[in-house]
Amino acid sequence: MRKLIVLALLMAGLSSYAQLPAVTLKTMDGKTVSTDTLSNNGKPIIIDFFATWCKPCNRELNAIHEVYEDWVEETGVKLIAVSIDQAQNINKVKPMVDGYGWEYDVLLDPNSDLRRALGIQMIPYTLVLDGTGKIVYRHNGYTDGEEQELIEVVKKLTE
Repeated sequence: MRKLIVLALLMAGLSSYAQLPAVTLKTMDGKTVSTDTLSNNGKPIIIDFFATWCKPCNRELNAIHEVYEDWVEETGVKLIAVSIDQAQNINKVKPMVDGYGWEYDVLLDPNSDLRRALGIQMIPYTLVLDGTGKIVYRHNGYTDGEEQELIEVVKKLTE
């Protein structure tokens, strides 16, 4: 019941949510991306902040990896993982992503510019953007099974 109330409040307030700020990040292969241009052809986007050293972050992204293909098929959602590893650790991101087999787009935020612009204090931190790019959901932390709540938010956006 609590989840339904939260979801109803979330859906009622969609128009009052902000867009992503314009911050320049890099892909793992060095290309520059401005966060205010991220899109998914009118479908939702999940943005998940993580670091290689963050165990709950890695558990969350691994749990989503297990069901991600189904999520994409069902809702068209796209997940973008944003690493906040600092410059001296940035070389650990690609081997970790490849090792886990994550199929997500991965952006690098070594100076925590996007994290700071959004006021994020702790990771893992997850955002959901609706098809127009508005932030409609925010969640801090991860406990096993929370990815189910995340997909429920995405499903509501695609109904």
